[in-house]
Amino acid sequence: MEPERERSGSTLKKGRKRRRIPSKLVGAAEAMRSRWDFEERQQPVAKKARLSAILFAENCEVTHGQLCELLKYAVLGKSSFPKPSWCQLFHQNHLKNVVVFILQGLSQLHFYKFYLEFGFLRKAFKHKFRLPPPSSDFLADIIGLQKKQIIGNLPKAMEGSLHFASSKISINLQKDPIIQKYGSKKVGLTRCLLTKEEMKTYHFPLQGFPDCENFVPTKCNGSVTDNSPLFGLDCEMCLTCKGRELTRISLVAEGGGCVMDELVKPDNKIVDYLTSFSGITKKILKPVTTKLKDVQRQLKILLPPDAVLVGHSLDLDLRALKMIHPYVIDTSLLYVREQGRRFKLKFLAKAILGKDIQCPDRLGHDATEDARTTLELARYFLKYGPKKIAELNLEALARHQESQEPRNTAEVVQQLNTSVLECLDSVGQKLLFLTREADASALSSSKNCQTIKCLSNKEVLEQARVEIPLFPFSIVQFSFEPFSPNLTEEMNKRIKIKWTEMSTVYAGPFNKNCNLKALKRLFKSFGPVRSMTLVLETHQPHLCIQYEVLEAAQLAIESLDGVLVEGSCIKVQRPVTELTLDCDTLVNELEQDSENRGTIYLSGVSETFKEHLLQQCSLFLGLEAMILPKDLKSGKHKRYCFLRFKTFGSAQRALNILTGKDWKLKGRHALTPRHLHAWLRGLPHESRLPGVRVIPPPSEQEALQVSELMSVSWGLRGKVAQYFSFLGLGSPGTNLHSPASSRLMGIKDEEESVIS
Repeated sequence: MEPERERSGSTLKKGRKRRRIPSKLVGAAEAMRSRWDFEERQQPVAKKARLSAILFAENCEVTHGQLCELLKYAVLGKSSFPKPSWCQLFHQNHLKNVVVFILQGLSQLHFYKFYLEFGFLRKAFKHKFRLPPPSSDFLADIIGLQKKQIIGNLPKAMEGSLHFASSKISINLQKDPIIQKYGSKKVGLTRCLLTKEEMKTYHFPLQGFPDCENFVPTKCNGSVTDNSPLFGLDCEMCLTCKGRELTRISLVAEGGGCVMDELVKPDNKIVDYLTSFSGITKKILKPVTTKLKDVQRQLKILLPPDAVLVGHSLDLDLRALKMIHPYVIDTSLLYVREQGRRFKLKFLAKAILGKDIQCPDRLGHDATEDARTTLELARYFLKYGPKKIAELNLEALARHQESQEPRNTAEVVQQLNTSVLECLDSVGQKLLFLTREADASALSSSKNCQTIKCLSNKEVLEQARVEIPLFPFSIVQFSFEPFSPNLTEEMNKRIKIKWTEMSTVYAGPFNKNCNLKALKRLFKSFGPVRSMTLVLETHQPHLCIQYEVLEAAQLAIESLDGVLVEGSCIKVQRPVTELTLDCDTLVNELEQDSENRGTIYLSGVSETFKEHLLQQCSLFLGLEAMILPKDLKSGKHKRYCFLRFKTFGSAQRALNILTGKDWKLKGRHALTPRHLHAWLRGLPHESRLPGVRVIPPPSEQEALQVSELMSVSWGLRGKVAQYFSFLGLGSPGTNLHSPASSRLMGIKDEEESVIS
């Protein structure tokens, strides 16, 4: 949680320039990195974005700088920014949205105190890490925002390269075709629209024309103004026995977010996939069921009445869609060229925006990239006006392209101190920041950030559902009232006691002449024992065993409860206290936690276990990490470990092998992630076993605060689940052709936030 600060004096602007449509051990780490790189090379092309992260730090902590590394790489990818040093993001180019959730006022204490209430969060977010204490502006830390960037516009890399490219060329502005058509002053959006006569001249589909009888109108018949929303559109086609037909469509909103990206299966037999242009292959299209009529229906729903479509040679896209739309800006005609010729989109992207698209080493064009580029070109024209474009002397640049190569934008954005805002700005995009009115942050004063302030958490959530699909990068901040210091201290003690009691078992009854040494060996075989006490207050002796890890206690219960030991049928159970009444439910939910689903716990491992495992690695496909905890005093490995696999199925197969007759280990699926162990070690030690101590009830005010937070957690659980369902983000990473995002969840120490 960030410390409370006074409300900033800045006020919200009442209007916008243009209305926008609402609509995831050094040696060991190096070895794992080699595995990641090999895995990425082996992956098929059409895959969803996926985060893989194995943190080897003892405290399982991710620094703010490391988190910023991941966010910047998610925005630009490996061609423009180095890979994160601590994790691997597979298929970054398939990532559609990056969304950062901040629950201000909640901490790791709240997460585990109300663990059962946060069901959706713990199942949806696969990766959870600790974060260090925040500075005065936590948001500025995680996006790498420098103090100097807060005031004024961010520097544009493209502007420097434009002047550099054109400074040596003599220009006669009056003869430039752009000045002749639009004049030298800035123009509004409506001036850039193609007239009906121009659309007829350039063969756009129009209502009533004989070759457009079966075309579907978009029903966008509203009144267009200079504030009407822009949508970038690009389509990829293949050649069928009936001519060119649609195979992919991408629609990008003005905020830069892709609101539609669909593969389409043509109705007729495909003769040529035109893969070198479209990037579409037979394998990619084989599972697709979407048809042209489905896309037409979806477009009619998505586009508002006054929508303006922007594209490059847009007439071809509309004909492929078999749709009629009255309001269009065609960038191949907007940037007018001499003698009726047209500039290629690739050239305009480089000369105007300073960015490389349609790279030759890539298979085909990226429809989303092309649609976003046309949108950026239109916005650049509206922002700087015809005179600015004419001064670039595009005709001369086209003739001298090889000798007058502009600087690559990547040279600027690869600097280590570049912020997420600058990364977004370099590709013509903005950051969306949703927060409550009372929450102040330096981020909200940045002009490259679209800030929306709300009166309540409920309004923040409602705005998020509408705005997030329109932006490639969003930060959504909820605010909650923190616990009082006294209540926080008491809850920390209770949590420590709760996990201690859950990791404790009572076993018995035993015969009075039982072999205690054999019993100790038996119970130690399930995992590390913190203490073992002989209970003599009963008619027959019992043992109280307190384990270091919850998995060991659960394994002892599952293995020995109701079993004949030393001539007695014993019962193995946890102590029944007010804190363990729901432990069976909690254990079941912990096992279903997404972070634990692919991890197994093993006890009885020897010093040579690691070498044996690596020698027979072919038996354990999908193994991502081996975690061998050490004794903090001696530095030696303990006799238990955790193995993490890519999938639950791989983990289950490995567990069956390792607990079989050949390996003779004891184990089960994991229940506790490493960051939880690190956090529990930092809490003050509390013990009340054997025996029971009754915890006094909290004061009336504290009880009310706990009750209110439980109500909030229940409501938040439902609302966040609804939001993810609305965006199609039901699991970490979804299909390439629907909005997808890999999610990271970092759990912070007390007085910190939860970052997802």
